[in-house]
Amino acid sequence: MNEAVLNILIADDETPARNRLRELLADIPGTRIVGEAWTGLDAIALCEENRPDVLLLDIRMPQMDGMEVALHLQKMEHPPAIIFATAFEAHAVQAFDLNAIDYLLKPIRLERLANALKKARALLPAQMEQLRQLRSARTHLSISERGRVLLVPVAQVVYLRAELKYLTVRTVEREYLIEESLTQIEQEFPERFVRLHRNCLAARSSIRGFERRHGADGEMRWVALLNEIEDTLPVSRRQQHIVRELGD
Repeated sequence: MNEAVLNILIADDETPARNRLRELLADIPGTRIVGEAWTGLDAIALCEENRPDVLLLDIRMPQMDGMEVALHLQKMEHPPAIIFATAFEAHAVQAFDLNAIDYLLKPIRLERLANALKKARALLPAQMEQLRQLRSARTHLSISERGRVLLVPVAQVVYLRAELKYLTVRTVEREYLIEESLTQIEQEFPERFVRLHRNCLAARSSIRGFERRHGADGEMRWVALLNEIEDTLPVSRRQQHIVRELGD
């Protein structure tokens, strides 16, 4: 994090609230506004583009609320420190569960904002990395595609397949590419996805059965049959217990 100047992104769907934060920050030395977002989706895109040190984040926003934004940002290599700025006191516990630096209630006072930014400035890079790893399960995968950030509901994912440094995310409609670890996805969603092969996870609810078929080497091998799409997924010998567990 820059020791001289804190680069700050403001995310709030209300113009008066953004104006208020802008006015307060003008009175706090060592701060610079690098962008403003009106929606949760814009907040994610601008964080990826501008890599702010701090995100001042509202909770109630269109497209995606602030809690979901915080979950997605923890996936970034260098996530911003998050300070919630909201009118809703009831979300404070959840905010700190998401490792927020502070939780400010509107109307926000200059002293409270300055103290919150002081805490953010004191946060060491090693501590930021630790916070990044303490994440909860998401409800969407954020995917960068042609300069846009797309949100794919995890519930719509049929399977994920590792290919070089990317994962292919398959839904009924289409495929997407993301730069994430298959093991990381497996650990984050153990109840939703099952490993069929070292390079493949499938949604348990998308598997409609198993068949033995001839592989490329002529040997009979198990494959998983999927709901709604014709793709079949090979089951490795190590994972053949899945056939018994899910096939019953």
